[in-house]
Amino acid sequence: MSTHTALVRLASAMTALTCAVTVSVGSAGSGTAARPPVQDLVSPRTVPGAAQLSQDAHGVRFHTAGVADVRTGRPIRPTDRFRVGSITKTVIATVTLQLAAERKLDLDDPVTAHLPAPTAALLPCPGDSDSDSDSRDPGCRITVRQLLTHTSGLFSYTDDRAFFRRFFGPGFAAHRFETHKPDALVRTALAHPPYAAPGERYRYSNTDYLLLGMVIRQVTGHSYATEAYRRVIAPLHLTGTSFPGTRTRLPSPHGRAYTPTSSSRTADATDLNPSSAGAAGELVSTLPDLNRLFGALLRGALLPAPVLRQMRDTTDSYGRYGMGLFPVRLPCHRTLWGHNGEISGSYVQTLGTTDGRHLVSYRVNSDAPVDPAAESALLSAEFCPKA
Repeated sequence: MSTHTALVRLASAMTALTCAVTVSVGSAGSGTAARPPVQDLVSPRTVPGAAQLSQDAHGVRFHTAGVADVRTGRPIRPTDRFRVGSITKTVIATVTLQLAAERKLDLDDPVTAHLPAPTAALLPCPGDSDSDSDSRDPGCRITVRQLLTHTSGLFSYTDDRAFFRRFFGPGFAAHRFETHKPDALVRTALAHPPYAAPGERYRYSNTDYLLLGMVIRQVTGHSYATEAYRRVIAPLHLTGTSFPGTRTRLPSPHGRAYTPTSSSRTADATDLNPSSAGAAGELVSTLPDLNRLFGALLRGALLPAPVLRQMRDTTDSYGRYGMGLFPVRLPCHRTLWGHNGEISGSYVQTLGTTDGRHLVSYRVNSDAPVDPAAESALLSAEFCPKA
């Protein structure tokens, strides 16, 4: 779920299914065959397996390296389910923008107007007459737009050191099955001062999308998972995509997920309670479903054109983030749009051209750091024209 760090890694490195599927399984000593860049995402000790699914006018290509399960040695398969972490935010942003397009909310509404009263009360919100207090307590002035663009200034609950140690760090094994309520996670965030005043600057915060999940429920009367299924997952026939809630096991088929340990090895992290991520990162999906999702979104199948332009508007973040999408600028001067996700045992990224006609999703079955140079090489090989 700590997508912010993964995004920074990639940004610095970058300087800045209806078709037949061709399957390539990478292995050492493969003769003169071209080495798929996905092989360089694998690390012998900490990243057991990686996979890449590319799609364009020439068809769909699947490459895999390493293994999905270190015990059995089976490779990663295209239909394997896995946790996609903060790619959940793209779905939450899409549902929120659909509600705005339907005039059920306005992006410049104060978020407190669309939260249940107990949660709204958690945000610092002084009386209108107390202007001095209002300058210190920004809660009343945070808008839906600022949550979407990560410019709310709210502290990210996953940056709380004690929380991170328990659920994503050394304490993961002991706490991995605990259930978390969104309002409790918001309380964790609000125990810290904000990063900045609302709208002042961009700072990636999982708290923002946790609150957007609550906004969706308040506006529609349904959970964000229900609305996402009705509005996005079902219409696009994303049969491998689901919101697990508090379910700890991945749907079948799936490989295993791994997390690094202090001994520079890996431990199995497949089963966990994803309520610690919630609307900020609980989604489960497959590589084909991610390509289908982002292809439909970028082509305008899920949002009206003016709203999609807003989704890709990075003005508020000074070019770094839109609303559930961010740009990646390649060395060959092409700009891609998509999102990445990281959660215990998994890292994934999906990116596509502006028209959604050329897409790539790639993943590793570990939350160990991926070599940013390997990511850069993979994207350049996929999207930059050969000289």
